[in-house]
Formats: sequence, structure tokens, C-alpha cells
Amino acid sequence: MLLIPCPWCGPRDEAEFRYGGQAHVAYPGDPGALTDEEWAHYLFFRDNPKGPFEERWNHTSGCRRWFNLTRDTATNEIWPTTSAGARPGTGTVATGGGSR
Repeated sequence: MLLIPCPWCGPRDEAEFRYGGQAHVAYPGDPGALTDEEWAHYLFFRDNPKGPFEERWNHTSGCRRWFNLTRDTATNEIWPTTSAGARPGTGTVATGGGSR
């Protein structure tokens, strides 16, 4: 089991969380204008690195807030968390375009 550090509740067992996928995937500006291929790419294609990877998590059994963390997919080592709208590596909230 992973010990996931919630920014609001502190370290908690992985069973209290739900995985939300890759962090910082921007929703299309005009989804109606996308071709089927572009829409499929947005929905289903994600990075799958071996090593550090930014992910979204929801603390479903706690504060119910979304946050981002960086987890090494090979070792499960976890680095500090940020709020869900934060830019990678900065801890500051992104403006315009937003993050999904």
C-alpha cells in the first residue's frame, strides 16, 4: 500500500483515495470542433513513463479535495503535493486554459 500525503489531511492510506489520471491535461477549448481522432486522442492517450509522473488524486474518504502529486512509477516514491490547478513543479495555480 502507498502512504499518500494529502495536502490538507496529512499522510493517509492509499485506500482513502481515487486515482484521477495524468495531471495537467487541458480540456479542449472547443471540443465540438475536434475530429473523432482528436477527441479520441484527448480521451485515451496519456503518457506512460517509467520514473517520475505527475498524477491527480482525490481524497474520497477524507476532505474530498483534488490535488496533484509526483510519483515515481518504478519505485512508488512520492514527492510533495500541490493543489489541483497548480503548474508542474511550481506550486502556483495556473491561470487561463485550466488543468483537467
